[in-house]
Amino acid sequence: MLLVIGKKSRPAGFLQYTNTVTLSLSSPLDYMDIKSKRTEFFNGARDTLPLVIGAIPFGIIFGTLSGGAGLSTAGTMGMSLFVFAGSAQFIAMGLVGAGTAWPLIVLTTFVVNFRHRLYTAALLPYLKRLPPGWQAVLAFGLTDETFAVAVGRYGCSDANPYKHWYQLGSMVFMYTNWNLCTAVGLAAGRMLTSIGRWGLDFAMVAAFIGMIIPYLKNRPTYFAVLVSGAAALLLHGLPHKLGLILATIAGIAAGIAADTLASRKTDAGKAKEI
Repeated sequence: MLLVIGKKSRPAGFLQYTNTVTLSLSSPLDYMDIKSKRTEFFNGARDTLPLVIGAIPFGIIFGTLSGGAGLSTAGTMGMSLFVFAGSAQFIAMGLVGAGTAWPLIVLTTFVVNFRHRLYTAALLPYLKRLPPGWQAVLAFGLTDETFAVAVGRYGCSDANPYKHWYQLGSMVFMYTNWNLCTAVGLAAGRMLTSIGRWGLDFAMVAAFIGMIIPYLKNRPTYFAVLVSGAAALLLHGLPHKLGLILATIAGIAAGIAADTLASRKTDAGKAKEI
């Protein structure tokens, strides 16, 4: 059987197939999925904006000071594009300027970024279901700022299956900002040779404080922050930034101890009531 469409004939089955494909591509479910992904992506970028503002001076300073450390323009941009780790980049830049051997540079940056293993452990329950490609992309872009906003979104009680798009939006915003600021710093480095003395790097410290405060909700978190902060100050002089790792371990131990003690007190109180 043939149906006449205009001046051309088409089989009835062809028309039915075409209508089916058209309906499947424009179904309400597909549209809602796309809308949900887009919403999560832009919400992630939006919620990262305050932290991006704090990172702007940090990125500019990195680009400005890189020339004095002996990094070429291509090397500086390559580090921001392919390493994308603010604190590790600054440490590596200083070691390059001091003529340190590359194995020691790699080891030092590995130690400094060891905290990302803790981030990964926290996010693993939410990301383990994703395909390897997604996991690789999100792992590459896992910064302190993105972790701070993403872990909060994953902890929300709604069952939206596209929360990883929220993390992607945060990551893309941070990545774009960091590389743009590095380029600005490279361009301004020739004109603003003393920018490193302006104290703009405190913006990053303020950003980290802003990331921590929303998570101070109970006694264990307060103990963890206070102990890790005090340990970081006391151990600041250790080589290769080992003080940061030890301070992290001390903070975790303090938080666990405080939580365990609180649980025992609660259990003891319930036992007395019985």
